[in-house]
Amino acid sequence: MSLSYQSTRGGEAGVTASQAILKGLADDGGLFMPTTIPALDVPVERLAGMTYQETAYEVMKLFLTDFTEEELKGCIEKAYDSKFDTEEIAPLAKADGAYFLELYHGSTIAFKDMALSILPHLMTTAAKKNHVDQEIVILTATSGDTGKAAMAGFADVPGTRIIVFYPKDGVSKVQELQMRTQKGENTSVVAIHGNFDDAQTGVKKIFADKDLAAELADRGFQFSSANSINIGRLVPQIVYYVYAYAKLFENGEIEKDETINVTVPTGNFGNILAAYFAKRMGLPIKTLICASNDNKVLYDFFTTGTYDRKREFILTNSPSMDILISSNLERLIYLSAGCDASVSAALMRELSENGSYTVTDEMRRFMEDFVGGYADQKQNADTIRRIFKDTGYLVDTHTGVAAAVYYDYANRTGDTAKTVIASTASPFKFSRSVMEAVQGADETGAMDEFAVVDALSSLSGVPVPQAVEEIRTAPVRHNLECDVDRMKDTVKGILKI
Repeated sequence: MSLSYQSTRGGEAGVTASQAILKGLADDGGLFMPTTIPALDVPVERLAGMTYQETAYEVMKLFLTDFTEEELKGCIEKAYDSKFDTEEIAPLAKADGAYFLELYHGSTIAFKDMALSILPHLMTTAAKKNHVDQEIVILTATSGDTGKAAMAGFADVPGTRIIVFYPKDGVSKVQELQMRTQKGENTSVVAIHGNFDDAQTGVKKIFADKDLAAELADRGFQFSSANSINIGRLVPQIVYYVYAYAKLFENGEIEKDETINVTVPTGNFGNILAAYFAKRMGLPIKTLICASNDNKVLYDFFTTGTYDRKREFILTNSPSMDILISSNLERLIYLSAGCDASVSAALMRELSENGSYTVTDEMRRFMEDFVGGYADQKQNADTIRRIFKDTGYLVDTHTGVAAAVYYDYANRTGDTAKTVIASTASPFKFSRSVMEAVQGADETGAMDEFAVVDALSSLSGVPVPQAVEEIRTAPVRHNLECDVDRMKDTVKGILKI
């Protein structure tokens, strides 16, 4: 069955999957959504025996219906290979009464690898299918992980260039070094003087600039996105929730059709939305626990029905969640309005103009599968320390937020359903914050970043990941910086137009 895509704001419809992947963002600023969320047509008994790659094909073929079997299997094969340090690709670790879905075994040790390993292959295949002869310029804002994972995916891919903007003081030292040492003649990294929301808003403005698009086309370029607004990012993320459920069943941890909960640390709302898509496809998920840090805009939204970005932006030690404008929430808003694009368009306009919007009671009832929670930095550190002390299992600062929120939820509600926690980054990506959580700030104060990495390895007995070893001695290749209002000029400078 063929599946088409339409904009959450109503300006485009009848778009194929490959066209939606190529464009990234709809012309009206909306996000592409499938006309229907397809049902998973493979029983769990069969899924249980499948590899990650086989599971990926069964899920993704339902959404990417204009890709042939050969094309899609080729993309999957190239994506999920020896770049990952485990054959399982996304292993489950049972610890402290929960199941931690380790999404950080790819080349940049963060969950973004799960989708960004395949996106370049989907995009170059889509370009061939649609006879695109222009060079694709991937333009991306990052809160730390997307940028590096996207650059690693697109580095030296023929017919593409990639430009990444990140907040200068809003990422960890390891995240920054990973980006600034990135190889590839087609890669560019720019530190902006602002926060992630400034970077994301600036990128969206550049996408919406019709004059710039025409200028680019004249020079043989077209923009696309590697952010989670791209449906080519969202669809691969559904796979690991299906895979995790099948593995729980295969390992005898759950009965057939037993419902589970899923807890996700989230900022831009893409990762938890993928879990919701899996639920809508038929996966037996009961509650989606949306975990926020001190920037608790999503917690407030699910608690009150009002989304309000007019608040202090707090820099935390879980920087990938330091976000006040959760772009992917627009897709849930659209669904909750009965796919009435005029409703989501009006609410997004309100957010842009007034900084807030409020959904109806009916829309809130539609979203009852979601529960919001948040953990501040102390609760996060306490949870990381306690899990390590009690079990020897080490989690990063984003997974720490998710775990803290999950345990609070379970204690408050008495909900005993088995729960998968999305473990979104290696502890070594945030080694100083993790060491401070486990041993106290005094222990790490004077140590440089790599001394902390080595101390964390020694303490945990876990080898330093290759992705961190690589940047110890790698030369810095990227030094560009700009003010927020110079982002467009900076892009033009990089492309020499």
